[in-house]
Amino acid sequence: MSIVVGEVISVSGVRISLRIFEDSSQESIFYDGVKYRGVSLREHISIQRGFIDIVCLVEGEYLDERKMDAETEKIQYIRKVDVRPIGYIVDDIFFEGVKYMPMIRDKASLLSEPTVGKIYGTAGNSSFSIGSMLKENVSINLPWTRIFNSHLGIFGNTGSGKSNTLAKLYTTLFNEKLPALKRKSQFVIIDFNGEYIEDQILPAKDKLITVLDSKKGKHKFKIEASHFWDAETLSLLFQATTNTQQPFLRRVLAGKEKYKDVPLKRFIERTFEKAFSASEPKPDALELSREIARIIGCEELQEHLNGIIYNSKQKYFKDAGGCYYNSDGDGFEACLKPILDEHVDVQDLDQFTELILRCYLQLCSDVVLGYAQYEHIQPVLSRAKSSIAALRNVLEIVKVPPPPHLLHVISLKRCKNEIKKILPLLIAKNFYTNHKDSENLKSPPTKTLHLIVDEAHNILSEQSTREHEIWKDYRLELFEEIIKEGRKYGVYLTLSSQRPADISPTIVSQIHNFFIHRLVNERDLMLLDNTISTLDSSSKALIPTLAKGCCVVTGTAFDLPMILKIDPLLKEHRPSSDDVNLEELWALPPS
Repeated sequence: MSIVVGEVISVSGVRISLRIFEDSSQESIFYDGVKYRGVSLREHISIQRGFIDIVCLVEGEYLDERKMDAETEKIQYIRKVDVRPIGYIVDDIFFEGVKYMPMIRDKASLLSEPTVGKIYGTAGNSSFSIGSMLKENVSINLPWTRIFNSHLGIFGNTGSGKSNTLAKLYTTLFNEKLPALKRKSQFVIIDFNGEYIEDQILPAKDKLITVLDSKKGKHKFKIEASHFWDAETLSLLFQATTNTQQPFLRRVLAGKEKYKDVPLKRFIERTFEKAFSASEPKPDALELSREIARIIGCEELQEHLNGIIYNSKQKYFKDAGGCYYNSDGDGFEACLKPILDEHVDVQDLDQFTELILRCYLQLCSDVVLGYAQYEHIQPVLSRAKSSIAALRNVLEIVKVPPPPHLLHVISLKRCKNEIKKILPLLIAKNFYTNHKDSENLKSPPTKTLHLIVDEAHNILSEQSTREHEIWKDYRLELFEEIIKEGRKYGVYLTLSSQRPADISPTIVSQIHNFFIHRLVNERDLMLLDNTISTLDSSSKALIPTLAKGCCVVTGTAFDLPMILKIDPLLKEHRPSSDDVNLEELWALPPS
């Protein structure tokens, strides 16, 4: 039996007004051992229309006055509330949306807390709960199957509890479904602040933790050679210009592929032969040859090349021993080739050094043949050497990809800013390409990849001015491709950020489900207003005033927006982002 608290007195469109009975103003009512919430803002009320229960949300209340008798001054105040229908209940099953509307004098009753829990939670045996409804304090079971096969956005100002929400969501998933996830799914966390490198989400012994350090290089991220030796990747790593430097890098890679069976030492010999047997010697070729000798670390070759001079008037090379280098090649064969044969050894070069060496060999060859101007290509080689020096400590190039781990945490806390911009792109591209290739266009996918990016504004910002425009465009294009096309391959993104307005609108618009903590910036609120179609006005109005740990949950997985208070994790499982306790920190030692 339900508790009748009022009746319908007005219906206008989807706005309904109720007159509330005088004795129905208690905060909580217990009836037959069941708790009911009283009539107040954001509470739920049921209106009986025949055998249908129309579920409504209270959006406002006010007092109306009525004179008891025309001849007296006595006034009676009537409590009225405005409600909005959000769905209906038929045969004890809730359906979202407006299908039925009440009529004047229909009775309004309270909904019990268990019924409210059924409206927002999932039916069946699901026990996937990360918190309870803020007002009703009813634990809600979330539709985990619809959450994790979608893109997620967790947004909120610093200190609003979004890190706890992210950790709680995935901790609950692993606690509930760990045996079923193994060998079927892979989870990768790109962690900018080192918040997940201990026992968060999974115990440290059960996950792969890679702590990248720009200075020490203890841990390295393993990237496949095919992903590294890629024209697009290298062009962006070295910020190559479109018209001259990108074609040059493509020639470097094309030469490597075409002559992959020819030893690198033979390539060096052929390049030196071109440079020192040319009919019109180029002084730039001599400078490049000296740089090549420095790269391969051959002192004898460096010493010999330092002794070579260029006669600009008669245009020839001559070494310290009086040997002339003419177009017949005799000087090269007699003086330079023996040094190359005897002292040059490039067997132990790593792939980073090989890349720089191949670039200089290609430039030397291009300069001799007149394909490229030295001063046009030199800037990209300087950037390449600088980038390689930084990447060498955090990347390891491998031929075969390492076996996948269920959870792989990649911490960038100890990396420089330039590495923090570059690496997430390489990491995302590496995992995305490997997963896409392994799935081989199966439909539906048999495995899933979940990329979790904490502090996503660091790499998905459209506002950044610290990088080349081409790099920024490609970075956004890759993540836009993942968020637009990844779903069909079983690739899903989870983005956590303090500033959703800084993230590309294309990316935010493709997110399916949102956990929105306190946000106060007008641009952030406007973005959510324009992007999230499932967010109602009353929930939107609450966002700037939400308490720590509370969030608005909305999206395609949920029939209705709801306000959840996320359960805090235990200290040992919380992300390493707690506030400083100044009372403890600044406490004086006991005297």
